[in-house]
Parts: sequence; C-alpha cells; structure tokens
Amino acid sequence: MTEFRPRRSVLYMPSSNARALEKAKTIPCDGLILDLEDAVAPDDKPSARDAACAAVRSGEYGSRELTIRVNGADTEWHADDLAAASAAGPDAIVVPKVGSADAVLHLVEAMTGHGAPEHTKLWAMVETPYAMLHAEEIAAASDRLTVLVMGTNDLAKELYAEHVPGRQPLLAGLGLALLAARATGKAIVDGVHLDLADEEGFAAACRQGRELGFDGKTLIHPKQIGLANDAFGPSTEEVAQARRLIAAFEEAQAAGKGVVVLDGKLVENLHVAEARRLVELAEAVGAG
Repeated sequence: MTEFRPRRSVLYMPSSNARALEKAKTIPCDGLILDLEDAVAPDDKPSARDAACAAVRSGEYGSRELTIRVNGADTEWHADDLAAASAAGPDAIVVPKVGSADAVLHLVEAMTGHGAPEHTKLWAMVETPYAMLHAEEIAAASDRLTVLVMGTNDLAKELYAEHVPGRQPLLAGLGLALLAARATGKAIVDGVHLDLADEEGFAAACRQGRELGFDGKTLIHPKQIGLANDAFGPSTEEVAQARRLIAAFEEAQAAGKGVVVLDGKLVENLHVAEARRLVELAEAVGAG
C-alpha cells in the first residue's frame, strides 16, 4: 500500500535563489517544488540544477515532500535536468506539459535509465487542451506517475480564456483532469493563483478547489500556505464528526445491525470511507 502524503499546500521555490531554498526548510507547507523552469533565468539553469540536487541530498527539509521541476522536453536543459534529478533521488520529479501516455512512458524509461531510486515518483503537469482530453490515458500510463499537477495559466492561455472569479472557463478541463485522477487512483493538485494581493480571491479559489475534489493547491509564495492548509485540511469539527461516524458504524456492525443511523442520518459505506480519509489526512498533518 502506498504511503499517504498530504498535499494541501505545494510551494514552487526558485532553485536559483539560495535564500528561498534556506527558508523552505522551515515553512509549514506539505510539499516543495524546487523549480528549474519558469522561475529560473536561462543563464542560471545549470547552477539552479546543482542547487536543487544539493538541497534534495541535504536531508534538511524534514517531512516535506521534496520534488524537482525540470525544464520541458522541448528545451535544451531537459535531458541534463532529468539525469541530475534522477541521480539526486527526490520524492518526485515534476515535468511540465505532459501531453500523452507515450510521453509518460518515455519519461519513466529515462528516469529508470538514469538510476532514479524507486521512491522517486513522476508528477505530470497537465496544462493543455489536448492533455485535458487525454488525461485518463496520461494518468493510467504508469504506476510511477502518482500526481497530476494542474497548469491552469497555460491552459487558460491555450483556450484564449479570461481569468475571471470562479474560473468558469477552466471548469470543464479541471473536471476532466479530476475524473482521470480519481479513476486511476492518482492524487491531483490545483493550479496557482498569481495575484498575491488578492487574498480574498485566493481563498475563494482554495475553497472551490476543495469543493471540486482537489487534494491541494500549488502556490507561488509562502504567504499563501496558511489559507491553503486551512482550505484543504479538515477542521477540528470535521475530524470529530468523522470519528463519531466511524465509531457508530463499527459499533453497529459489531452488534449485527444492518442499518446505521447517526444524528438522524443514514450512514452508508461511502460515508465511512470518506470519514476514514478525513481522519487519515488529519493524522498525517497533526490535526484533530
């Protein structure tokens, strides 16, 4: 059974910024994406690659899930990034613009060839209309792929869509990716919110992401971590109610009762499964 990892807050950190890498050792996010792509200038790519790999090898990031985002397959840096990241052995390698099952298989083959340890998984960024329409094939292509990462800004660009509150233009694509993740047993994290001054809009996007079913959200600044953790983590009240529900179900089963009722509501297996998921998440993040 795969170890459960909370991914309420997954923060991009520029690997060319030594101060940011140092700060990342103490911030309360669930996961880090040490970025070699968008956040790094072309001239800084090689040194950023070395810094990210050194950070992974340092063992100084605690229980945070530590990943490296390499440059895309269509760039001059991709092959060296993938080789170095595989050798460093992070929790995962994040690859942008994964658009097909064949791309996944090629990446997995390359990671194996570069000696990536078994614990180093693949996170695929899905950020094009084609990827949305083939998300199930992408997600199902390999067991090494464990997480889909939404690239909502690139998706909006390719759709010619506007960035509006509620993200209506993106909901069809988000839904397809979510369906693909759940159908194949993968985790999925929502895209970033770029307006750091728009705290209300960010909080609303987090609530929407939780309501849609995302496991968490990718972030661009540490100031966003608290709201993401709150939105995607169960509240104390939710955990307490989940424990009550599980206890009532187990007591009814032990007594041989075929029907379980809690607070006047029928309790079915699906409710128990969701309650157990919430408790598992709470225990993983030290809540409830």
